[in-house]
Amino acid sequence: MAEQTTNVHFDATESLLKDITSKSEKHDDPQQHINTPSDQPKSRSWFRAVFPYNSLEDFENQWHLGNYIIDRGTGKKSFEPMSIYVRVGMHLLYYGSQQENVLHWKRTQALLRDQSLKIGRQYDSPASKAHIRPFIQSFGLEETLSELKEPDPKKYATFNDFFAREIKASARPIAEPENQKCVSSAADCRLTTYPTVDLATKYWIKGFGFTIATLLRNDVLAETFEGGPIVIHRLAPQDYHRWHSPVSGTIVSITEIPGTYYTVNPQAVNEEGTLDVFCENRRSVMMLKRPSGTQVAMVAIGAMLVGSIKYGEGIREGVEVQRGQCLGAFRYGGSTVISLYQKDDITLDPDLVKNSCTEKCETYVKVGWRVGG
Repeated sequence: MAEQTTNVHFDATESLLKDITSKSEKHDDPQQHINTPSDQPKSRSWFRAVFPYNSLEDFENQWHLGNYIIDRGTGKKSFEPMSIYVRVGMHLLYYGSQQENVLHWKRTQALLRDQSLKIGRQYDSPASKAHIRPFIQSFGLEETLSELKEPDPKKYATFNDFFAREIKASARPIAEPENQKCVSSAADCRLTTYPTVDLATKYWIKGFGFTIATLLRNDVLAETFEGGPIVIHRLAPQDYHRWHSPVSGTIVSITEIPGTYYTVNPQAVNEEGTLDVFCENRRSVMMLKRPSGTQVAMVAIGAMLVGSIKYGEGIREGVEVQRGQCLGAFRYGGSTVISLYQKDDITLDPDLVKNSCTEKCETYVKVGWRVGG
């Protein structure tokens, strides 16, 4: 019976996800389908139409609909609802006693891969230009257009071109530019920081299977970061979707690691008993060597509906980069960048550590803002 229920839920989830990504092909208002907040009546009606809950109360108890975020600039805490496609993707992580087996299903991985590639093709199409203006309006991005190198939405060839838009360097000045010890945020993101990986797994990363060795897929390299700090940058779909170097240094290596496309939303990362999505998803590991000789690992992680991870022109092994320099871009979807530091190399800023460990909450920051030093 448990397996039968699992199959019923999976079929419903698959049907709903395919329906959502198919609706996005119309390239009209994304807030009416793929980016509909999951706490809105339309999303709830979709969920309840395909999933067998006895009441709205049962539904609310079962489904997490968003996350609380602390804005570092204002200090205010606010609720950020997740979009419906992320919420549906999260349902693939929860199947009661069957969840561990379901997560290993090739069918699950194939579904997420196929839908991610499907969205990637949609948004690489010239027809997807029609999606740009509704996306801007849905997420209130009008005021950010002046920050862009190309502020006219009509001049982008595809939706993915706009999604991976570039900003002016003056729009994201780095903190303490003369301070070589300073470490800055790699992205406009929802940030969590931990002085050690042990603290990260205690307060934040609850899925089984997370280790630095597994994340990097390199046991020897993992020893370099034993006992060192970890900084997790989560990019929501509405964010500027490029990532930058948090330090100055030389690129030692870039390693591509294949994987799947699970959501990296905190509700998935924080859930005990599920696979760790960071170590399962497709990712790219860049090793940097600072002028002091210490090493930094930058791990760009794709997520649900992220079709590609692309480095910028000239970003390759042996090249020197400066703190704040753009390294690469993600295509459509939410995604994550994890930076690892050697023990005693940096001290994380206490307000960020407090928000992460005591408040158990992400902090909204922007590229170039100080993270530690």
